[in-house]
Amino acid sequence: NKSEMAMGYATLYGDMAGGFAVIKDVTKTLVWELARWRNAHAASMGEAEVIPQRIITRAPSAELRADQTDQDSLPPYDVLDGILQRYMEQDERVETVLAAGYARADVERVVHLLKLSEYKRRQAPPGIRVTHRAFGRDWRYPITSKFRESF
Repeated sequence: NKSEMAMGYATLYGDMAGGFAVIKDVTKTLVWELARWRNAHAASMGEAEVIPQRIITRAPSAELRADQTDQDSLPPYDVLDGILQRYMEQDERVETVLAAGYARADVERVVHLLKLSEYKRRQAPPGIRVTHRAFGRDWRYPITSKFRESF
């Protein structure tokens, strides 16, 4: 999903492998919202709940070690996705994102990881563009020469 791709929380030649990334431009919070919507409408289609609740409510994890969760090193996904929407999709400056009420540490961490993880996104399979600005043609960032913008 877009949130994990933005932060580099994907493994090259692992969970990033494939020919087409259907939810590449869908944030984690929207994935959960879509899953809840699908389950809510399953009964009207004569189906049982399609997506187990434990999938929706379980704390996200890269599962690289026991008891690890994404929130050990990232802000909650609703915060992360809000920062991504403002900074990446709406092209707001860091100062503007901060003025919206986000914590400086969260904004700086998200922006840093977003830029640091560009090399992984360049190797990702194509996907559907859902938002105003998707990774790929809409978002390119240098991956060489230790290019960094200052805050």
